Amino acid sequence: MGQIKRLIVSGQLHQGDSLPSVRQLAGELEINPMTISKAYSLLEAQELVERVRGVGMRVKSSTSQMAVQQRLKLLTPLADQLRALCGQLDIEQDQAIQWLAEQLKKDAG
Repeated sequence: MGQIKRLIVSGQLHQGDSLPSVRQLAGELEINPMTISKAYSLLEAQELVERVRGVGMRVKSSTSQMAVQQRLKLLTPLADQLRALCGQLDIEQDQAIQWLAEQLKKDAG
């Protein structure tokens, strides 16, 4: 799920692009097809992909069409990890925010 989300958000998958079939992807990743099916269903519930009868799954919307709140929501798992790591490393919230702002500036310019 995370990999497909990242491909959509990064612009590597665009609106209308088809996803591999459940069987194909399960074979490539050597995992149970039900795992892929469940992931696709969760992505569909998040309105990132849609099921097209006779075609399979395809990307429903690109990041340019997603509201800012939807795009920010995709960052929630990373924010949860960062929050947990800051606690484990005894880093104060203000320090973490300052560090993150500096990191984001590096990519912007």
